[in-house]
Amino acid sequence: MAKHKKRETHTILVYIAWGLAFIAFSMALMSAGYYLGYDKAKKESLAKMREQEKKQVEMLKKIEEASTAQVPPPQSVNEKLKEVLAKESKIVEKASTNLESANHEYDVEPPLREDREVKKIAAKPKLAIIIDDVSTRAHVNAIHSLGMAITMSFLPPSSQRPQSADLAAKESFYMVHLPMEAQNFTKEEPFTLRVDDSQERISERIVELKKLFPKMEYINNHTGSKFTSDERAVNHLFFALKHHGIHFIDSRTTAQTKVPKVAKNYGLEYVARDVFLDHENDKEYIKKQIKKAVSVAKTHGSAIAIGHPHANTILALNESKKILKDVELVYVNSIY
Repeated sequence: MAKHKKRETHTILVYIAWGLAFIAFSMALMSAGYYLGYDKAKKESLAKMREQEKKQVEMLKKIEEASTAQVPPPQSVNEKLKEVLAKESKIVEKASTNLESANHEYDVEPPLREDREVKKIAAKPKLAIIIDDVSTRAHVNAIHSLGMAITMSFLPPSSQRPQSADLAAKESFYMVHLPMEAQNFTKEEPFTLRVDDSQERISERIVELKKLFPKMEYINNHTGSKFTSDERAVNHLFFALKHHGIHFIDSRTTAQTKVPKVAKNYGLEYVARDVFLDHENDKEYIKKQIKKAVSVAKTHGSAIAIGHPHANTILALNESKKILKDVELVYVNSIY
C-alpha cells in the first residue's frame, strides 16, 4: 500500500515537473517571439525612416535645382560696377548738362609740371587721386563703389546741383571745386570768380563757401585758366584763403599760372596737379594715365592726379587696382 502511494506521488511530481517545463518552454517561446517581432518591427521602422529621408533629400535637390535655374550666376565686381554705372548714367548725364567733357577748356594736352625735383624715398610713394565735379548722389555712389581712398572735390550748389553741399557733409574728408574764369569756356558755372572781382567780393565768396562746406580746408580750381594766369586775382584769392586757413591746389588749367609765384610770396609750398587722368574720355587712355601717375609718384615720392566722375574713369580705376598697389593711395591732405 505504502509502495503504491509512493509510486502515485512520484507520478504526480513527474507530471508537475513536465508541466512546469512546458510552461517554462512556452514562456521562452513567447519571449523569443516578442524579441524577434520587436527586432523585425524595428528594422521595418528604420527602413521606412530611411526611405522617407531619401524622398526628402530628393525633394530638396529638386527645389535647389529649380531655384538655381531661376537665379543668374554671380557677377564679377567689374560687372556689378558696370551695372551700377549703367543705372546711374542717365542721372550723371542730366546732372552734368552744364559740364563739358573731362578736358574742360583745353585745346591740346593739359600743361605738365616741370618744376618738381626727383626725390627717392624709402617709404612707399604716395598718390592722391582727386575726382572733380562731384555734385550728385550717383557720383558719390560710383566713387564709393571703388573702395579706394579717393578725394572728392564738390562743385558748389547751384540750381542744377542743389544737393552737393549736403552730400559733402556726409563725407569725412572732401574738397571744394571752385569755379574760376576761363580763357575759352562757354558753360560757366554760377558764382564763378572773375579776374575783375574785388578783394571784398572774393572774400565774401569764400565766406559763403565756408558756410556751405564747414569742413572745407582744401580747394582746387574748376576751369580758371584766365583767373589763375592773373597775378592780381590770385593774390586776392590767397589773401581770402589764408584768413580761413584754406589750402589751394592748382589744377593747372594753364601753363601761364601765377599760383607758384603768389604761393612763394605768401611763404607757402606750391601744390598742383601732376597728371590729368581723363583728358580723353577713353578707358584705355585713362588706364595709361593712371600708370603715368604711379610713375610720377615713384619718381618724386608723391603725386596728385585729377579725374572726373565719368563711367570710363571709374571703370579704369577699378581695373587698375593691381598697378595702384605700387603706391600708397591717400587723401590729398596726407600729401599737403
